[in-house]
Amino acid sequence: MISDARSLDPKSQERIRYQAIEALKAGYTQIEVAEMYGVTRQAVYNWNCAYKESGKKSLRAKPQGRPKEEGKLKGWQCAQIVRIIQDKTPDQLKFDFVLWTREAVQELIKDKYGIEYSKWTVGRLLKKWGFTPQKPVRRAYEQNDVAVIDWLKSEYPKIRQKARKSSAEIHWGDETGLRSDASVAKTYGRKGVTPIVKLSGKRFSCNVISSITNQGRLSFKVFDGKFNADVFIDFMKRLIKSSRRNIFLIVDRHPVHYRSKQVKSWISKNKKAIELFFLPPYSPELNPNELLNNDLKRNTVRKKRASNKDELIKTVRSHLRSRQKTPYKIKKFI
Repeated sequence: MISDARSLDPKSQERIRYQAIEALKAGYTQIEVAEMYGVTRQAVYNWNCAYKESGKKSLRAKPQGRPKEEGKLKGWQCAQIVRIIQDKTPDQLKFDFVLWTREAVQELIKDKYGIEYSKWTVGRLLKKWGFTPQKPVRRAYEQNDVAVIDWLKSEYPKIRQKARKSSAEIHWGDETGLRSDASVAKTYGRKGVTPIVKLSGKRFSCNVISSITNQGRLSFKVFDGKFNADVFIDFMKRLIKSSRRNIFLIVDRHPVHYRSKQVKSWISKNKKAIELFFLPPYSPELNPNELLNNDLKRNTVRKKRASNKDELIKTVRSHLRSRQKTPYKIKKFI
């Protein structure tokens, strides 16, 4: 009698399964066979059922441990896969994926080199190659990469040089809106019990126009209603009054900034005090003021829910004023 069949090698275990079936055929009970070969009665029962259903092949030893992969990527093949992941997206390669997942990389390796890896092996390879799961930054299809590079390497250095010569102050301007029904951030809760956050059933909002400087200065205006030329011009008037230096205001190509005849006329009359410069189209990531907008939304509508519009405006102003007192935090956005 064997003390414990689990300690045997796969081939010996296979032989025991065959012998157990023969013992059952000879008239031994399942309990007797289990004691004879050092296994559980449930194991004998399972072997017998499998044998009746599929015959002897169901008793054969199965490979143990991690399955062997078919083939292995060479160093130069790994380097090519890494370059493809860095430079392209799956949909550009006609795959049915938008983002690089383990399954997408798995398909890429199989399509390019005919080597099949499990998704877990692909995950280990990605980690080895220095890739980690990340939330991607949204970027518009219409963005011109050449224009972005040209602005960073040529246009912005010219703006800085011109500002230095004329002792002007560079401001990064932008607008944002805050709504009472903005999405709720995540919170911890008991598994299977969804937390409940009570909000006002009324919808209300307010808007903010602001500018920040490389030195950490923040200027803002909270307003109600639609952003238009009058709002923009009023904000620029406030900037001029609050600054002892000329102002170079960098903004995106919003129609009010870029096309408004009223704004163009006002700028031409006040060009000695303020000048407008424009970011490349569809390139919000170049504007550090976007980070201020994210900070504002995260610490107002998401962190503390207002019950009415006045409370929302008060919370927004309070947060922006606290940021004005901490220029080192504004500098981190630049």
